[in-house]
Amino acid sequence: MSAVDQAFTPDGPLAKTIPAFSARPQQIEMARLIEQALHEHRVLVAEAGTGTGKTFAYLVPALLSGGKVIISTGTKTLQDQLFNRDLPVVRAALKVPVSIALLKGRANYVCPYHLARNAKDGRFQSPQDAADLRAIARFAQTTQSGDKAECSAVREDSPAWMAATSTRDNCLGQDCPDVKGCFVLAARRTAMDADVVVVNHHLFFADVMLRDEGAGELLPACNAVIFDEAHQLPETASLFFGENVSTGQVLDLARDIRSETLAAAPDCRDLIDASRTLEKAARDLRLAFGVEPARLPAAQAEALPEFGARAQGLAAEIERLEAVLETQAERSEGLAACLRRSQETGERLRRWRQPEDAELIRWVEVFSQSAALNATPLHISTVFRRQLEGHLRAWIFTSATLAVGQDFGHYCGELGLTALEPPPLTAVWGSPFDYGEQALLYAPAGMPDPNAPGYIEAVAKKALPLIRAARGRAFVLCTSLRAMRRVHELIADGLAAAGDDLPLLLQGEGSRTELLERFRRLGNAVLVASQSFWEGVDVPGDALSLVVIDKLPFAPPDDPVLAARVEYLQKSGRNPFMHYQLPRTVINMKQGAGRLIRSEQDRGVLCICDPRMIDKPYGKVVWRSLPPMRRTREEADAVAFLEQLPPPAVRQGNG
Repeated sequence: MSAVDQAFTPDGPLAKTIPAFSARPQQIEMARLIEQALHEHRVLVAEAGTGTGKTFAYLVPALLSGGKVIISTGTKTLQDQLFNRDLPVVRAALKVPVSIALLKGRANYVCPYHLARNAKDGRFQSPQDAADLRAIARFAQTTQSGDKAECSAVREDSPAWMAATSTRDNCLGQDCPDVKGCFVLAARRTAMDADVVVVNHHLFFADVMLRDEGAGELLPACNAVIFDEAHQLPETASLFFGENVSTGQVLDLARDIRSETLAAAPDCRDLIDASRTLEKAARDLRLAFGVEPARLPAAQAEALPEFGARAQGLAAEIERLEAVLETQAERSEGLAACLRRSQETGERLRRWRQPEDAELIRWVEVFSQSAALNATPLHISTVFRRQLEGHLRAWIFTSATLAVGQDFGHYCGELGLTALEPPPLTAVWGSPFDYGEQALLYAPAGMPDPNAPGYIEAVAKKALPLIRAARGRAFVLCTSLRAMRRVHELIADGLAAAGDDLPLLLQGEGSRTELLERFRRLGNAVLVASQSFWEGVDVPGDALSLVVIDKLPFAPPDDPVLAARVEYLQKSGRNPFMHYQLPRTVINMKQGAGRLIRSEQDRGVLCICDPRMIDKPYGKVVWRSLPPMRRTREEADAVAFLEQLPPPAVRQGNG
């Protein structure tokens, strides 16, 4: 019996050390296949349903492999959980002398240089920001890691963190006067020496880009890379293999130039003036797009009356600023870094306006306060495959949602894995949960077409009796912010009319973490949210017994990146709907449905309002990909299922 098999036996080290541990057949099979892939330096793509125990299934063979392993996750939450809880537990059970390290992006670590600069500058948006920065300064004096997750006195989304951390753009590197106290470099040194390093997908791809540019290696060379939450990789890779320049980046540059000028060249009034003019040019460019947030193809943006002149105006101001910076750059490392940033920003703007690569999708994303000019690769498969072929190591891709049915064709095609020799190992393990007993899938009869004018009202009407039967304990997940706000309004009216005093939460009323904490604590809340709550959200137990989904999550057809990829597939003679849009929707749908049943004790109803799942031929692909719950089209069945659940454990207060 191998050491991996032994670890999972009823009298093995995991069972002896971890309370209530019980290995599952799917978990053991997955661990064996990962052990094989690690030993043979193979690529493995594995879908493991909720409850399989995939974390232990990859940690055990990874820790027993004797090699250096990078584990990359999609979220910082899972990253912290792996490092602080799961890895130490498995390591202790197996009694292996393996060193572990946690490495995050630089924005997660206090930067002593920028903290001191901005504290001295003393310009804050509010008294709270000033108080937060003082608290961060106190934290910086006592922390060993500098990781902002450990600074409980300051909210994670406080604006003060921007003044206390560095970015890739404004980091001074080895030229920094505070380099000896740099928390980022300390974390990287620890990671270089560790046997197992826990990172996230953004950091992994940032390192890939640095290696491609010959600018050094952020992550250590290793024998294996394990991607958990691997369904997020195509999106993250597109972000990093592309390029963008935003008005927000320009405003940050202008602010940093003023800060560095006041410290090192206070007599250079021209530099202060140039930074102010640059700020105005950036804000003017944002105003060219109107008030509402939007995503526009480049051609549509360029057709706007004021866009061309304002983009040219921004380019001219960047050039003017460069000229002044060149006369002052020798006066400090900070000013020299600002010169490099202004040159890079001007070059990115030039490339966006005069594209050299026909395979880049140029588009604009407009936010409430800023606008970003993006260039996204048409496909990432070639670039990603080059990373895999360049290193003899194992690559493990795992998630609860990678396949369409049993087929990994879409996922492997997006990442270029289909062209590998030997081809990837693949496997699907269903969830060990008894979905037939634990859950009911309800597809309401009589729903209008999703594009019909009254569709959102129909969703709220179908959701209300279920919410009342469940006595709260519900997620209502919408595919757009507009639908989310309207559904929230209608449910609030419906509950008030029925005299039901249930806590009703709305995405945006606080951070995602705060909302989830309130939802769990209240015990009978209703949370109305958009797609940011479709994945990475774990509410086991009685607090969540109902998930309502308004529509199948197809990307909007006018999305510029989707439209360009659809056009490319059409020209290639392929059906973009079947090859690209539908598989992506199925994977997203499985993520949303996966919020409901998180443990063997959970019970609940999944309500999918979209009639296309029943009426359209392609709906059967979605239907068959969902967990094997009992299914109904009758509201009475869903209400009866929810009414028989034990009453919620309600906490007093408003959370």
